Amino acid sequence: MDTTLRDGEQTSGVSFSVSEKLTLAKLLLDELNVDRIEIASARVSEGELKAVQEITAWAAEQGYLDRVEILTFVDNGVSLEWMKKAGARVQNLLTKGSLNHLTHQLKKTPEQHFRDISKTLDLAQKQGIKTNVYLEDWSNGMRNSKDYVFQYLDFLTKQPIERILLPDTLGILTYSETFDFISDIIERYPDTHFDFHGHNDYDLGVANVMEAVKAGCHGLHLTVNGMGERAGNAPMASAVAVINDFLPDVGISVNESSLHKVSKLVSAFTGFGIPANKPIVGDNVFTQTAGIHADGDSKKNLYFNNLLPERFGRKRKYALGKTSGKANILKNLQELGLTLNDEELKKVTERIIELGDKKEKVTKDDLPYIISDVLNSGDYQQKVFVRSYVLTHSKGLKPSTTVAVEIDGELYEAHAQGDGQYDAFMNALRKIYKSRKKDFPQLTDYAVRIPPGSHSDALCETIISWDNNGKEFITRGLDSDQTVSAIKATEKMLNII
Repeated sequence: MDTTLRDGEQTSGVSFSVSEKLTLAKLLLDELNVDRIEIASARVSEGELKAVQEITAWAAEQGYLDRVEILTFVDNGVSLEWMKKAGARVQNLLTKGSLNHLTHQLKKTPEQHFRDISKTLDLAQKQGIKTNVYLEDWSNGMRNSKDYVFQYLDFLTKQPIERILLPDTLGILTYSETFDFISDIIERYPDTHFDFHGHNDYDLGVANVMEAVKAGCHGLHLTVNGMGERAGNAPMASAVAVINDFLPDVGISVNESSLHKVSKLVSAFTGFGIPANKPIVGDNVFTQTAGIHADGDSKKNLYFNNLLPERFGRKRKYALGKTSGKANILKNLQELGLTLNDEELKKVTERIIELGDKKEKVTKDDLPYIISDVLNSGDYQQKVFVRSYVLTHSKGLKPSTTVAVEIDGELYEAHAQGDGQYDAFMNALRKIYKSRKKDFPQLTDYAVRIPPGSHSDALCETIISWDNNGKEFITRGLDSDQTVSAIKATEKMLNII
């Protein structure tokens, strides 16, 4: 059962709109193919009622109404009236699964609690509403008041209910406790359907899910991206992958190839980004960064495991940076349909390492720009070097530049102002060339761009057109800083002339 739309919405700061809830409900049942969805708590708000009405209307048309569930309360039938208005017919009744909660929150005896639950179940049955029952704080109940839990289960298993839902409400269980507690219950009540509802406070959500299934539980409650209160719930994608790979005798219907798509949509709707290293759905989890790994992938897939990206509708990537090496670059070149000889590959590798040392992120889309910049730089013998410069831009003052340029081994300095930092830089250069009685080209066009499709801030390409006594030519500069990339393009121009 996916409870992203109910328990997942208890993530601090998250509230789905009516249309978002309907869209996700359709995706969860139709495309991801989960068995059931829990979509709301009864009596919350008018907006929640509207969302449930929209979902139940659609579900009724599709024959899915028994797969849509609502959290309800022991409240003398008020929740049931809300459900009727909402068009829902499966309730997940919230009750107390630990003596501590029962005594201090409800201030009732077990017998009083059971009588109230029995009345609610009778009302639901008369109204044609199916019931599952949550044992809130069940995990603490098993730790600290096991006699009460079994007294309650003895009562519940004789009632007209579909399932009993066992939540680790505060995320306190270890995986060994999960296995032991659920094994005890399954052995004692072999004819009853039990669900496990895990939370992730100790980052043990998936481990507990795995042990719950091994212990014989019949259902799991999961959320997309592990959304939920505090540290969240057991995450859907990881749990599905673990069950499919390590518990092959357990059949589940979830469509793995849709996990990433639904994950991205939930992230977009909630504004909660997916950590780049989150298993299965994170941006980086199918990205090889070390060059030795990319090399191994080319040699009998030495660094592959069973989590192949294609299972989840994704592709393996090879990161470009200071640790990537030639193997990663070759993998990206193959995707782009480009080939380089050994010397060219060496130059491109050196430039990528240089960018990586600056902590810049380089993407596949940046590669053609890097190749163009690196390979074109060999068309001339460098005799002019821009050795240093200071660029200033202050409010109320004109931008200015002080520049030092080495020409044929001799160092020249100049200072100038301009309409912008690059204009000031150019004015300073003109001063130097004028003092040497040398012609200086006319700048005729200036364009800046980033690689199409690139979302990194690693590279900016500046393309400058020049006119030198009627002869036109173009130079390019590449850097993470726009002004520096223009200065690099200008340095190339000085060497060409």
